[in-house]
Amino acid sequence: MGGGTDIALDAADMILMRSDLLLLPAAIRLSRKTLTIIRQNLFWAFLYNLVALPVAMAGALHPILSASAMVVSSLCVVGNSMRLKER
Repeated sequence: MGGGTDIALDAADMILMRSDLLLLPAAIRLSRKTLTIIRQNLFWAFLYNLVALPVAMAGALHPILSASAMVVSSLCVVGNSMRLKER
C-alpha cells in the first residue's frame, strides 16, 4: 500500500506505509486528536494576541514582560502539541 504512484501519494489524505489495514483505526484516531490539538493551539494563540498585544501596544506592559509572555505562550503551544506523542 505504501508503493503507490507519486500522483496517488500526492493526492491522498492519508498514506499507509504498511499493508496492515488494522492500523487504519489508530491512524484515524491520531488524525482526529491532531486536529483537536491544532484547534486548541490556534485558540490559545488567538487569545494571547487578543489580550496581550493591545496591552503591550498601550504601553501598560514592559517589553521584557511582553517577550516573556510570548515565550510562555509558545511553550504552552509546544507543550500541548507534545501530547500527541502520548500513547
